[in-house]
Amino acid sequence: MKIAILDDHQDRVRHLRCFELLAGHEVRIFNHVARGIGQLAIRLASFDALVLIRERTSLPAALLKKLPNLKLIAQTGKVAGHIDVDAATALGILIVEGTGDPVAPAELTWALIMAASRRLPDYALNLREGLWQTVSITPERNMLGRALKGQTLAIWGYGKIGRIVAGYGKAFGMDVLVWGREQSRAVASQDGYRIAASKAEFFEQADVLSLHLRLNEATRCCVGADDLARMKPASLLVNTSRAELIAADALEQALQAGRPGFAALDVFETEPLPASAALLRMHNVLATPHLGYVEEHSYELYFAAAFRNILDVAAGTPHNVLNPSAIGMVRC
Repeated sequence: MKIAILDDHQDRVRHLRCFELLAGHEVRIFNHVARGIGQLAIRLASFDALVLIRERTSLPAALLKKLPNLKLIAQTGKVAGHIDVDAATALGILIVEGTGDPVAPAELTWALIMAASRRLPDYALNLREGLWQTVSITPERNMLGRALKGQTLAIWGYGKIGRIVAGYGKAFGMDVLVWGREQSRAVASQDGYRIAASKAEFFEQADVLSLHLRLNEATRCCVGADDLARMKPASLLVNTSRAELIAADALEQALQAGRPGFAALDVFETEPLPASAALLRMHNVLATPHLGYVEEHSYELYFAAAFRNILDVAAGTPHNVLNPSAIGMVRC
């Protein structure tokens, strides 16, 4: 089988232990992102199978129709709206999904909370410039960091990741406040956490607010300008889930207005984020390049599952198929 692995920005996939699973297949790894349907169609036209690293590349119907040899899409983790599943099924292209682990994104969330609260990136950068215990050379921005104990950690979304982050908050002596679906709130209450009486109260009481929601039609733009305006001037908003949970431009405008006072972000509407992005020029933003799942253990887990799914399809015993109705239609 001729296999393409897309968007391996760091050129690490071929160094993984699980890469040996693809021995005997013709594999090409692409390290640089191709933009536009035309470029992608030219790049991918000859391949039988594609391995996608999360949502780094979208596969709309217009592109899938230009890939005559494509029989299989192996997704690392779960499909999250970046593949036109109906179009793939109609074209006889199987989609197989993998698995993941909530620990790495939860740990990154906590790292961002700690780093932003204590202003660690600014202190570290200024130290290299010979400035001791200095956050900013601008006096009004040269503020102290804050400890987390006693602050309110507001968590929207009490799933696998949110639950771990809540545990971290409890261990640090924070008052954990939860919002989300009724079922999630019930589970959080059973675990001993405080439940917000309303969405408005949730935003108003947060010292640190962290989003842990799946992106779907119900959650897209669920955080609006009015919600952000309720936050405290000294509060921190953390988003390691999906940028589209927040209404377009609402966060940038809210940060300029000073509510919330700071944001720590790992996800963006456009990825890779261009160097000219306004968020990167804001003094009250800590930004990381979508690193939630980008670490060794997660990569081994994600890619081992994706590669085993490919081997199962090649052996005629497909597993973890998202669109089983395409099985009888697979292209010869």
